[in-house]
Amino acid sequence: MFAIIDIETCGGKFKYPQGRIIDIAILVHDGLQVVERFSTLINPGCHISGFYSNLSGITNEMVADAPQFHQVAKKIVELTEGNIFVAHNVGFDYGFIKEEFAFLGYQFRREKLCTVRLSRKLLPKRISYSLGHLCASLNIPIVNRHRALGDAEATAILFDLLMRIKAQDPQYRKMGVDELMARRVDKIKEYVLKKLPEACGVYYFLDKEGKIIYIGKSTNMYNRAISHFNNPEKKSRKMQNELYNVEHVLTGSELIALLFEAEEIKKNKPFFNRARKASIFSHSIDWVEDKEGILNLKIVPYEESVNSLQAFTTHIAATERLNDWIDEHALCLRYCGLTDDEICFNHQIKKCNGICSGAEMPTEYNKRVQKLIDEYTFGNKNFLVVDKGRTPGEQSLILIENGHYAGYGYFDGATQMNNPQELKELIKHTTYYADHDDLVRGYLKSKSLRKIML
Repeated sequence: MFAIIDIETCGGKFKYPQGRIIDIAILVHDGLQVVERFSTLINPGCHISGFYSNLSGITNEMVADAPQFHQVAKKIVELTEGNIFVAHNVGFDYGFIKEEFAFLGYQFRREKLCTVRLSRKLLPKRISYSLGHLCASLNIPIVNRHRALGDAEATAILFDLLMRIKAQDPQYRKMGVDELMARRVDKIKEYVLKKLPEACGVYYFLDKEGKIIYIGKSTNMYNRAISHFNNPEKKSRKMQNELYNVEHVLTGSELIALLFEAEEIKKNKPFFNRARKASIFSHSIDWVEDKEGILNLKIVPYEESVNSLQAFTTHIAATERLNDWIDEHALCLRYCGLTDDEICFNHQIKKCNGICSGAEMPTEYNKRVQKLIDEYTFGNKNFLVVDKGRTPGEQSLILIENGHYAGYGYFDGATQMNNPQELKELIKHTTYYADHDDLVRGYLKSKSLRKIML
């Protein structure tokens, strides 16, 4: 299902109290036809300048008795939830609607599809990809141009046309690879695969100058390298073209490989790695119990964190994760520090059980928050994890100290070392990064490993 949307605004970008939505139309499309329509003027709560009145034909008098955004917000959520958000230049429409919801303390997040980008791909070499020019060249009528409903109806017709074109010929990517480059990649592939063992560890792809261009980990480095060469994506092919050599480090333990890879990516920041590059964390989601005995979550600066559940490199990333938890656990926006409203917006749309309105008991609410806290914290603050070593007779150790990952080491499995302090002395301490704790917690949930309490 798709939600084809158009808005008119009184500003080029969202800004409170100016630059708000003044007109919105939503057409729900089932993939074959429009099955539901909704449109309304919106009172922005600010003055509409002559420029924007001339552009859309919407005056201050026309919106004087229109509903404000918060009065139609629930309807917008209902019409778009579970649907792909479609618009012509989707970034503009989606950005305004997202910001309007953010002002209400609610995160609006939908999968997006842009008919401008799709038109460029399926209808190449057009003079212009504005809605007006495209519709004129394709004989698509627009009634009430620069009004939300008129533009949305035209976008829906354009969307139908693009879907038909795509269904008739879905192949829209360049075919073939230069023969000489393919031969070179085959030779590099053979050389790389000879150097990598079928064992657990971390590997480094190097360019002609010996610079690290990619770092990866696997329980079978040989097979993982094969998957790189079989990957048809453009970025992967580019990496293959720059690849000249490979090095590796055996870890034995998959958990150590995960942690070592994350640390090495942060230190070297290889061009072709996408994840785990950030080494500085700016914010944390903390938990605290208030004077009423209610467990609260809140985003705080990283350096002020006391009871951290997870750390983030940006405030936006922290907010997105907190909103995910709110959705997953039916938490309250008010008790997550995202609104000052006495009764949060989520309760109005039945996504909060009503702790903010007195409809839910604190004990029931706290159970869900505590479940989340247990999921993102270690049960004990000091312990060793025993895992596989690099050879059949070896075992590995991972140290958790003061609730954080501290380092790893190895010992001869045949040696009777039961003294925890002796084992701790074998640990090689590493640079601490906040996301290492997430890796350890996630791994321990999926694997049953021996623990030694300290």
